[in-house]
Amino acid sequence: MPKSNNSEKFYKLRMEYPFLAFEGFDYQYSEKGLRAQFHFSLSNKYVFHPTLTVPAKDFFVAENINDAFLENILFNIGMVESISYWKVACPPKLFVYGHSLSKEQIAWWKKLYYHGLGEFLYLNEIEVNPDDFIQIEAEQGHEFTPFSLQLDHKAIVPVGGGKDSVVTLEILGNDNGNIPLILNPREASKGTVMKMGLYYDSIVEVQRTIDPVLLELNAKGFLNGHTPFSALLAFVSVLAAGLSGKKYIALSNESSANESTVKESEINHQYSKSIEFEKDLRYYIQKFISGDIEYFSFLRPLNELQIARLFSGFPKYFDVFKSCNVGSKTDIWCGNCAKCLFTYIILSPFVAQEKLESIFGKNLLKDINLWPILQQLSGMTDSKPFDCIGTIDEVNVSLQMILKIIPEAGLPELLQRYKESEFYFKYRDYDFGDLLGGFNANHFLPKEFEKKLRLEFNV
Repeated sequence: MPKSNNSEKFYKLRMEYPFLAFEGFDYQYSEKGLRAQFHFSLSNKYVFHPTLTVPAKDFFVAENINDAFLENILFNIGMVESISYWKVACPPKLFVYGHSLSKEQIAWWKKLYYHGLGEFLYLNEIEVNPDDFIQIEAEQGHEFTPFSLQLDHKAIVPVGGGKDSVVTLEILGNDNGNIPLILNPREASKGTVMKMGLYYDSIVEVQRTIDPVLLELNAKGFLNGHTPFSALLAFVSVLAAGLSGKKYIALSNESSANESTVKESEINHQYSKSIEFEKDLRYYIQKFISGDIEYFSFLRPLNELQIARLFSGFPKYFDVFKSCNVGSKTDIWCGNCAKCLFTYIILSPFVAQEKLESIFGKNLLKDINLWPILQQLSGMTDSKPFDCIGTIDEVNVSLQMILKIIPEAGLPELLQRYKESEFYFKYRDYDFGDLLGGFNANHFLPKEFEKKLRLEFNV
């Protein structure tokens, strides 16, 4: 989404649509599984009814499937869903009906709204005080309290179809009770679990629908932009953990997700993948949902370079993994976006160019049209691309490593131009060991999981 000044539209819509109401949700659990529908009203002028469905599986734990658990987690999923419908007009108030929220919870949700929509505000050129951005008012209603669940010491592993979740699945293994979770399955995510030897009966599959009225409003020119999808996935993973009786939720977010997208700011496309959000969510889950569930990122001690090196050791996934958003619907690497170029670069030190060309359909380093994207990836501009990519240091170190592999006489166009830039000289003497050898365990990681990761990483 290109940057566009929608500040005037923002204030006009806020006056025309003064509130979004989260009116509640209904759900049914049967032998077919769970179906929930959420209800939102934009100032009584537009209504939205998105849904969430989870087909039943034999490994679901019946003792956990009760109203106390389902109502609690579905309410919180509804709170995350509200962000997508709120952002079309950014009304000053969010009314929450039927359920109470403490001051602490309201502050928690206001923080997620503001930072989770940081990219949205930046690209729409909207400046607003975080205190005035949104007011959340919850009527006195049902109060949720944490409860106990019947859980084993295994993990739910969300799988998106990219290299990161492949590494997590391979290290944790698929034969010891860990369960993959796929939200809105696509070919890459399904292909990944099938390569593990797992099929429909061995995974938690969740289908989320977006109300078509939202798409109609987008087409009419209402406000649009990025929302914190990973925050939705986080709460959906709590639902999956409860249904399947797993104590742990092992994400695949790396340390690189903590770097801001826009220099000298807190604007981060990956905010809901950051360690800050992870800590906030761990606290929220344990205080307001269940103290039995442990949410963490298995790959947080590693960076993108280290993960790429580990992934290169699992070649059976080369023909199925995909993380290109542009080509996600057709299961391709588009070859023209920041995600494609970043993935190509980060894998190049560890995977032969011929193999990468067969994966991506061409040698992206020869495409001079990608030079503006490479400038963004390597830090030559004020912001990185708004995508799930690595840090500026990681990109530059990868490029330096590639330059040591490819003969001078055969340098592709992008590498030749990069070598003429000041960034080449800035990173020419960079100690690769700083990025390839470190292991940052300065965050929550259960001991048995940390041991597995250290063994794989040889530290």
